[in-house]
Amino acid sequence: MDSQMNLMIFGAGFSGLAIARALGGECSFAGGTTRGPGRFGELQAAGLEPFIYEGGDPSPDLRAALSKTTHLVMSIAPDSGGDPLLEAFAGGLRAVMPRLEWIGYLSTVGVYGDHGGEWVNEDTICRPVSERSVARLAAEEGWAALAGKAGVPLAVIRLSGIYGPGRNAIRTLQQGRARRLIKPGQVFNRIHVADIGGATALLARKGRGGIFNVTDDMPAPPQDVIAFAAKLMGVEPPPETDFETADLTPMARSFYGENKRVANARIKAAGYQFRYPDYVSGLEGLLRDEA
Repeated sequence: MDSQMNLMIFGAGFSGLAIARALGGECSFAGGTTRGPGRFGELQAAGLEPFIYEGGDPSPDLRAALSKTTHLVMSIAPDSGGDPLLEAFAGGLRAVMPRLEWIGYLSTVGVYGDHGGEWVNEDTICRPVSERSVARLAAEEGWAALAGKAGVPLAVIRLSGIYGPGRNAIRTLQQGRARRLIKPGQVFNRIHVADIGGATALLARKGRGGIFNVTDDMPAPPQDVIAFAAKLMGVEPPPETDFETADLTPMARSFYGENKRVANARIKAAGYQFRYPDYVSGLEGLLRDEA
């Protein structure tokens, strides 16, 4: 890997910070954006120089950092107006980042839509259902066009349900918020945030482009995950609740409108070995870490 890697992470949240930690001391410079100064300490603790970005054109100090950037990670979700950076960079990536060598775009397996529980891979035709997944696919296409014009490899990193420290089934049980919703045949994939960091770091080091599903090996019914977390904790799981009659927000209900099993062979073929290949090892690791 080029020892002069200069990294910029747009949207240094849960996943972005994991990527920063995975690349650790490998960068000559590493920066990350957040919407306000309240999270500056968190970014600095992960080795990132913090910048404020709330959409629109980058500020002068952020633009100066971008002029040195060689590796860009985009982790900001599109909003009602689309991807905020596509318009900001409409004049071409090279005009803003003349040294750019690689882009990683964090997307979602939601772009595949509903496949009735069947397996999908990166060659599966996308037919997103929800508005947010439609927007993600449009953003993927926008970044592909920008990267193509700039002659820069783009890794589209499609993520499944993200969990990790402070954001997992053990924590929801501890907080009394866990539910065992039953919808027959429904399965989801998941991904530990540490594996998002590790897989993205691998692709950045290798300068690999393409589409990669970064997801676990064990698509499973959501109630199974809650039941296993309860078993680990030595507590009774919450009672089963029928999905059809459950009181859910429209967004929560919309997640259940997509049912598929997502394959991850391509990121493994690129050389990545998952630290937590399933929710069993992931939750066991989180319980150990909290202990």
